[in-house]
Amino acid sequence: MHLMFRSLTVLVLVALAGPARAQAAKPQQPNAASERADYIRSHYTKFEYRVPTRDGTRLFTSVYIPNDASPNKRYPILLTRTPYTVAPYGQDRYARGLGPTAEYEKQGFIFALQDVRGRNMSEGEFINVRPHLAKKSGPKDIDESTDTYDTIEWLLKNVPDNNGRVGQWGISYPGFYASAGAIDSHPALKAVSPQAPIADWFWDDMHRHGAFNLALSFNFFSGFGKPRPQPIVKESWDRFEHGTPDGYQFFLDLGPLSNADTRHFKGDIAFWKDIVAHPNYDAFWQARNLLPHLKNIKAAVLVVGGWYDTEDLYGPLRTYAAIEKQNPGISNTLIMGPWPHGGWTRGDGSELGDVDFGFRTSALYQELELAFFKHHLKGGDKPELPEALVFETGANRWRRFDTWPPKGVREARLYFQPKGGLSYSAPKAAEESFDEYVSDPSKPVPYTTELTTGWAKNYMTEDQRFASRRPDVLVYQTEPLEKDLTFAGPLEAELWVSTTGTDADWVVKLVDVNPGKMPGPVWGEQEEDKRNRGGQQTLVRGEPFRGRFRDSYSEPKPFKPGEVTKVRFVINDVFHTFERGHRVMIQVQSSWFPFIDRNPQTFVPSIFEAKEEDFVRAFHRVYRSTAHPSSLKVGVLPSVDD
Repeated sequence: MHLMFRSLTVLVLVALAGPARAQAAKPQQPNAASERADYIRSHYTKFEYRVPTRDGTRLFTSVYIPNDASPNKRYPILLTRTPYTVAPYGQDRYARGLGPTAEYEKQGFIFALQDVRGRNMSEGEFINVRPHLAKKSGPKDIDESTDTYDTIEWLLKNVPDNNGRVGQWGISYPGFYASAGAIDSHPALKAVSPQAPIADWFWDDMHRHGAFNLALSFNFFSGFGKPRPQPIVKESWDRFEHGTPDGYQFFLDLGPLSNADTRHFKGDIAFWKDIVAHPNYDAFWQARNLLPHLKNIKAAVLVVGGWYDTEDLYGPLRTYAAIEKQNPGISNTLIMGPWPHGGWTRGDGSELGDVDFGFRTSALYQELELAFFKHHLKGGDKPELPEALVFETGANRWRRFDTWPPKGVREARLYFQPKGGLSYSAPKAAEESFDEYVSDPSKPVPYTTELTTGWAKNYMTEDQRFASRRPDVLVYQTEPLEKDLTFAGPLEAELWVSTTGTDADWVVKLVDVNPGKMPGPVWGEQEEDKRNRGGQQTLVRGEPFRGRFRDSYSEPKPFKPGEVTKVRFVINDVFHTFERGHRVMIQVQSSWFPFIDRNPQTFVPSIFEAKEEDFVRAFHRVYRSTAHPSSLKVGVLPSVDD
């Protein structure tokens, strides 16, 4: 029956295509996207299923089967589970892309695309980053791992001409479902690729060390968070209308966070209420930490992330590490490239913002990713994948390592010095020494110069001179380097601070400073030179920390005005080379708006309930004395000649 319907569908579509094209007033020139869509329509047949799970809930699943599939030519299943949409809906309407790249469709897979429980056309209740149940006592105990297992089991039995092997992949939220699907792996699940996966929303996406990601959370949940009481064919959600292109001003005019619900959401966004109700790392957030549950994984794993992913950088790094620790002996590879969120499939990766990487960095990755799935699902050649394939920014090259962080990394500390200096030597000033600035919530430091209400995609490589010239940003930098210097692995900020307020945020940024005169042709001599990059302060990594969580993320406490206090926090990994003649710079500030919401600088039980009068100016000090040596701990990877 499947084969008969598939053949009939193809004939009908071919018959309909001719008149539609003939009626077109102006034939359009084909492009890569339209050619890809035409290829899918002519080489695949689409089916729509409602896949039953163990508790009886049915999950809407679109399945695309190659037209030449037969008992003598079987294909593996490549599964993607998403909370967004598997649109378009209807067996006569075809997606314009099925796999990570067009080459997947040409190579041939059975593509299964599924609306997760409670989203779009699937039945059941949707729960954001649904907690994993480590112990299950019956069919009513479900989570994303059981829904994945049940889906795979059903597809194997009901989709014709599959070869009994399944792969799963996804980017961002679908990356979370790929991670969850690998837990207690179905025996047929042979290859999984969580890409930019969510790991724990108190450190990625919605928060950074407990500091609230205002712009992303507001914009995302204003549409995604609207209720869906029953299955509905909806192929997109309504975008929030800010009424201005100036996101900085919009969120400043918003005032205290409590205004978001009263002015805009009108109580309609359930998860926004959850965020407001749980300002600390309590049981609500702890249950949504997937990392401890990444166990009993039998499939080969390819974890992918981007060094310039503003949403999910924590996720891939921690997901790889957790899988490596909790599943000894399995194939587990980490690939980190110089990409923004999803940039490894959505662009060629040759440049980003103020950085030119010199070549199309996505090409090598895309070849290896396809080879990974072909090897495990179709018996293809084993790809040349190391344990860790990571892009070295600054030097702009791929490196292969047996571990990540790599072996041989030497721990060092960069200490803040008088007059904005930065060196490996601890301060020698016996007397108390510090730098001071005024932090004013009414004039927060912007995180970008780009005019946008959404994400400034390029801010993670943006020239930071706009910030370093502000009086509320401290700047420390080394002398010009005499030889190349490579940092690899996580960073750790250790600040000794005081404030006249009772709460504060601390933002630490690692910056690569170009020489004043760059090598090569002078700007303007060659037409392809876009700008003079002399003296450019390129952001390498930035991380905010909500000071109230310095001792515990679950039990915040105020600062005592004027009391010197240590604030220590880990900053996501880097792999960056500061070239000879460059300087290493560290910037310290107390706002990063509207990426991070404003700290009122008056301690209140919940910043989500702060009042207008709680937002006050405060004097902040960062100490650099023998007794209180503020520093950044780095991992230095020795060069070959060392």
